[in-house]
Amino acid sequence: MSIIVDTPLWPGPRGWLFAHLASDRSYEELHTFARHLGLDPRAFDRDHYDLPEHLHTRALELGAEHVSPRELVTRLRAAGLRRPKGALRPPVERPR
Repeated sequence: MSIIVDTPLWPGPRGWLFAHLASDRSYEELHTFARHLGLDPRAFDRDHYDLPEHLHTRALELGAEHVSPRELVTRLRAAGLRRPKGALRPPVERPR
């Protein structure tokens, strides 16, 4: 499993901080992990899930590897899974 998560640093709704949850292996692996974690499919954003801070510890307990934000992006790029905003790529099918 190659699920990676960075530190919850990004502000979001309800005053929560959010981390990024991603896979450097496949989107299928990422969606499966997110379902197991109980994430809403609407939390998926192009190449990662926005992970609320209250689920961060649980993601680590389930086997996610903690990485820096920079390493997360580097690993997604190296795997060919990075989808930056505005990129001309096919749309990502959201999990059901």
